[in-house]
Parts: sequence; structure tokens; C-alpha cells
Amino acid sequence: MNKHHESTGPAGEQQITLRGPADLADALPYLMGFYPNDSVVMVALHGGQGRFGGRLRLGIPQAPGEWGPVADQLAECLVSGSERREGRPDAIVIFLCQDSPDGASGRLTMERLRPFAQRLRTACGALDVPVLEALCLSDGRYWSYCCPDPRCCPDQGSPLAMPGTTVMAAAATYAGVHVRGTLRDMEARLQPWRAPAAVRAQEKALDTAGPVLLPRLLDERARREVTAETLRLARRLMDRIEDAQPAPPALADAGDDQLIGSDEAAAVILGLQDRETRDKAAAWMEGPEAQSALRLWRTLARRCVGPYGEHAAAPLTLAGWVSWSTGDEPGARVALSLALRADPDYTFAQLLHRACNEGLDPEALRRCLREAADADADEEQAGADAEAVEAATGSGAERGATPLHVRRVRALPDGGRRRARAPRPPGVGRHKASPGSTRPRVPAAGRRTRDARLYSRRGSRARRHD
Repeated sequence: MNKHHESTGPAGEQQITLRGPADLADALPYLMGFYPNDSVVMVALHGGQGRFGGRLRLGIPQAPGEWGPVADQLAECLVSGSERREGRPDAIVIFLCQDSPDGASGRLTMERLRPFAQRLRTACGALDVPVLEALCLSDGRYWSYCCPDPRCCPDQGSPLAMPGTTVMAAAATYAGVHVRGTLRDMEARLQPWRAPAAVRAQEKALDTAGPVLLPRLLDERARREVTAETLRLARRLMDRIEDAQPAPPALADAGDDQLIGSDEAAAVILGLQDRETRDKAAAWMEGPEAQSALRLWRTLARRCVGPYGEHAAAPLTLAGWVSWSTGDEPGARVALSLALRADPDYTFAQLLHRACNEGLDPEALRRCLREAADADADEEQAGADAEAVEAATGSGAERGATPLHVRRVRALPDGGRRRARAPRPPGVGRHKASPGSTRPRVPAAGRRTRDARLYSRRGSRARRHD
């Protein structure tokens, strides 16, 4: 056995000393906040006592041909990310977590993954960061790829400790650290429905709402109306969720699904494809409304069925943002990873995922969203005041005067104006513009009939990519 000590926290905080592979294997779910399935996990260690630092997780590539490039990329990401936050790591610990298909061939799984573990160790060594331990966790047992002593690391593996029975479990409970189940369980709460009848009903609602919504999103004034309608409906659904009787976690999602109709879900899902609408909805990220918003975004993500899978990027990103804002980093990482799986080019998810992984403070973004919400409220109040004055004094046009309209515009960081992009009709792929080319503009009025006709085909949908 490799004798070493890993501290679970910096000096001044509660620390637990982990003395070998058994303690490391037991600590993994508490480090991640869940039990990682089908995952490679790498954890950076700092200092002479091996304080845990940055960590990353990725699904284990199915094709062995991908193991080499993936190993190089993971090692580079962990080392460079650690350098930006806490300094260059002094060592790395690797976990390969994958159960066998029959649940009884853990040793075969361990041997199959041995070349991947070796590639990871080589990639870290190439960056002058040694791998202190590499473990395989499979079928309730663990194996060490680094320890050659069969007395402590036998060929048949060693059994994992029962959950909640170790010193690490007791310390985590005392510190308020909770394990949320397996990664597979967490992802299941956010994945689309599979029941055929429910899928057909929701897909039909999305097919019906799409052709009605697209022409309105192509018109600037109508688009603002869609934003207001979407946010009002989302707020009503949040209130409905909040007023419902509390249910055990295992039943909460099913209860939320029953509270929202297919047409309501379709209207909000399609409305959230607009960037400005999504950004305004992101302001529900703290206080009492945060939990009801999170439950709504989870529910909507489960409604992105069939050909509407890409639409899940918006509610999944919002779910990840609310989770991160409220301190649930494991839940945030899972939701944002699924958002990028649904749409790898979704910019908001990319930025949040990177910020969360780098340990940034979400308060900076919260502050920006609060300021934007205040500016929007002031603008709405100014508009209401102008309407009231006009109603009281009569229309200026009737007296031959020129009416004066004042609209408060919030400056963007780059000094420009925010412009909405029309949703992409179905079947149209993304194409990066070649150097010197220009991006296509919003279709002219004469082309909207054709676009709407294209949109009405089954399986089509409006999309935003920000």
C-alpha cells in the first residue's frame, strides 16, 4: 500500500487524514457530492500533507482509441486550472469508476481499464506532476493500479466500506456535507421523459406552439410581448409549484410534472429559446423563489422530448445557474454538463460551467442580474407613467403635437446594443462563417411565410444558441 496522508481541508478547518486506498475510495463521494458512475475523476493534491484541491470528472470514453487524447487533455486541464486557482499541484489522485454489465465482473472491468489508467499516469508525469494513487471502483470493490503488495491490495480487490459507517462519513455529516446519490440518479431527474404516451402529448404541444411563436419572434415588438408572456406564465407556474404540498424527494419530480400542462410547458420552453427572456428568468436565483424556479427548470428540461432535445439547453442551464447560486455545486455541474450535452455551443452554459469548475464566486453574476432586473423595473415603471400621462392629457397626435417617447436603454459592456437573433428553423445546421463573410440577417418580411411553413413540419422548433 502507498502510505500517504491527504487532508480534506486547509489549515484552520476540520481535517481528516486518509491513510491509504481504502480511505481514498471511501472519500470519493464526499469529494464529489455524489457517487460517480462511468466516470474518470482526477483530484489535485497540494502541500506536504496532500490537501485536496481542484478536481474534474468526465465520462469514461467507450472507445479505447480515445483514451490517449482524453488522458492528455484531462491532465492538462487539471494542472492548468489548479495553477490559476491554488498553484501547481504537487500530486494527483485518479479514480476510474465503472460497474461491470453483470455486476459480478469487477476484476475484468479493472483489467480492461488498466491501459487507460496507465495513459493518465503517463500524461500527468509528462507535466512533472506524479500520480500518487490510481484506483478502480467497480461492483462494490476497489483495486489499486499503483500498489503491488497483494497483502493490502489483493487481485480480487477489496470491498468498499458500507455507506455511512466510516470516519469520513461521520465527519462529512458533522460538516453538513451530503451525498446526493449516484450521478446516474442526478442525471435522471433532468433527462427527457420516456413514457410513450407522455412523450407524444408533449411533442404534439411543442409542434402546435412552434409555428405560432416563430413569426412573433421575428418581429421586434412582438418578441418583447413574447418575453413578457413567457415570464408571466413561468411566474404563475413557480407559484403553483410553491403552493403544492411538499413531497418526499423521490416523489417531488412526479408531483411537479403533474402540476404543469403540456401546452404551458411548451410555451415556456419555446419562449426561453430567446436570449433576453432567458436572461430575465435567470434573475430568479436567490431567496424564496430560487427553489421553485429550480423545480420549474427541472420540470421543463424533462419536457424537451423527441426532436426537441436541443431545447433543453436553456432550462438545464438555468437549473445549473440556480443550483450554483444557492451553493449546490455538484448539482450545478451535473445540470450544466447535460446542457452542453444537449447543445455543445450554448454559450451561457459554457461560461457557467467553466466558472463553476474554477471555483469562482457567483455573487458577481448575481449582482449583474440584480442591476439588470432593477433597470427593467424602472423602464416598465417609466412606460406605465407615460401611458398614464397620455391618458390623462389626451393624445398629442389629436392636438397636432408630436408625441415624445422616452425609453431608458441599459448600456452593454461592449457599448453596443443587444440584438435578438431569430430562432433557427428545424433541420438547419450550424455553419461557421468563413473569414471575411458576414452572418445572415433576420429574414425579411416577405420570407416569413415560407419560414413559418417550414417550421410547421413535425419535429421542427425555434432555437437560440446563446
